[in-house]
Amino acid sequence: MKNAPIYSVTQVNQYIKGLLDRDGALAGLFVRGELSNYKAYPSGHHYFSLKDAEGAIRCVMFRREAMGLRFRPENGMKVVAFGRVTVFPRDGQYQLYCSELTPDGVGDLHVAFEQLKQKLYQEGLFDPAHKKPIPRYPRKIALITSPAGAAVRDMLRILGARWPLAEVLVLPVRVQGAEAPGELCAAIAWANRHRVADLLITGRGGGSMEDLWAFNDEDVARTIYASEIPVISAVGHEPDVTIADFVADLRAATPSNAAELAVPDQNECYGWLEQMEGRLAGAMGRRLERARRELEQAGRCRALQDPMNYINDRRMLLDYQRDRLAHGLTGAMGRERERFARLAAALDALSPLKVLGRGYAIPQRSDGAVLRSAKEAMPGETLLLRMADGKVSCKVIEAAG
Repeated sequence: MKNAPIYSVTQVNQYIKGLLDRDGALAGLFVRGELSNYKAYPSGHHYFSLKDAEGAIRCVMFRREAMGLRFRPENGMKVVAFGRVTVFPRDGQYQLYCSELTPDGVGDLHVAFEQLKQKLYQEGLFDPAHKKPIPRYPRKIALITSPAGAAVRDMLRILGARWPLAEVLVLPVRVQGAEAPGELCAAIAWANRHRVADLLITGRGGGSMEDLWAFNDEDVARTIYASEIPVISAVGHEPDVTIADFVADLRAATPSNAAELAVPDQNECYGWLEQMEGRLAGAMGRRLERARRELEQAGRCRALQDPMNYINDRRMLLDYQRDRLAHGLTGAMGRERERFARLAAALDALSPLKVLGRGYAIPQRSDGAVLRSAKEAMPGETLLLRMADGKVSCKVIEAAG
């Protein structure tokens, strides 16, 4: 024991690290477990633990590998990690250096799709209230897709057959690969900035989930949502669903279906115009027939056949009314004369002059005041006696009541 070598902590850790690094089984292995204590640092490195019912292992995923994740790891998620096991000499603890991380049982693209879908849904990007109406008769349509694919040829053919009045512009972009999301965003933004169309169709033909992944990009979804020009999403075949379909103003099952939804069918419009023409002709015919009957009826009118008949009838009516008015005035004047005579007779009967005519006299003072009682007369007072034919002046000698 006295001659036994003494090692430093670092030497021990380095020795153990060497043993682990030389072990081929630990150089690349898959580990299944549940994420715990997951944390992404500002440096871009991700630190977490994988655990099961009986144990746990520390893990690290460096920035370069973490940038390749297509989903957002969360605590409690079942995953399969691939990497190498070694010791970090500074603290002497072994850990799994992950180079790949995938959800257990489902693909990472599927998890990323569901996570982004939930995130954008909660932010309101799928709200139907935000959907803009698709113009019924678009004048300019911009196709944002690959210029070499079968999808663009199908859309051009259908648009030309259904509605040749629309001007179609193709904005060529890549629809697959790492550069595709950026080109899609740039094309949609450019179309809005320059107002090159009143309807946008973006999409591509069918493919795997990896092939369609550009239309599940968050930036593409937000660019479609922010577009002031209505957007139709036409990605893949009918069963295929992308984030762009949820955000767009209208989702088409296929690119061909998008062309059908974008414009009306000229044959249907011609049929509708012919139907309207027939209805208009029928309405005008009925109106002309009604006007003809009214004209014939007016032609049989006596006043139009001989206008003087109408005037003569009105003259006769005027004479009749004049006679009625004259007769009425004569009768009214006679009744008023009789009434006046009765009132005059009644007034004459009540006149004081009638009383005086029967031999009575009215005593009055010099100021015209009438004496109504003998007690009102004063001895020596001069009074006037008014009679039927004049007045007599007299002097009161004695007043007896």
